[in-house]
Amino acid sequence: MTDPPERTAVTATEEWRAALAETGELDSDVTERIIRAHGDRGVRAIEAVAERRVKQYRDFTVVVGHTEEYVVEDGGCTCKDSAYNLDPDDPDQACWHALAVAIARRIDALDHHDMWYAEVREFL
Repeated sequence: MTDPPERTAVTATEEWRAALAETGELDSDVTERIIRAHGDRGVRAIEAVAERRVKQYRDFTVVVGHTEEYVVEDGGCTCKDSAYNLDPDDPDQACWHALAVAIARRIDALDHHDMWYAEVREFL
């Protein structure tokens, strides 16, 4: 008799990402999963996507916050929440900016700008 195949644990983040990839839209089930996994950070991320505050430039993806803009690159973010409160080695921990980028990419909701972000920063 053989042992059953080992099951790998699926995280809450992997679950909502898979559900979002399957549906291709931010429906009520996926929204609920994101909020359950990330709480207020998930709510803020969903709001940013709905308000089209996730900007894709040639060089960076930027999330426009209420007072600043945050660069999100390779799942990391320039915000203080990422720097001080979250474990970068834990895939279930992410700031709302990184969550917004992940959501926007999966549902094709990035606001594309055919320019370099450095050019934009010169005007700010």
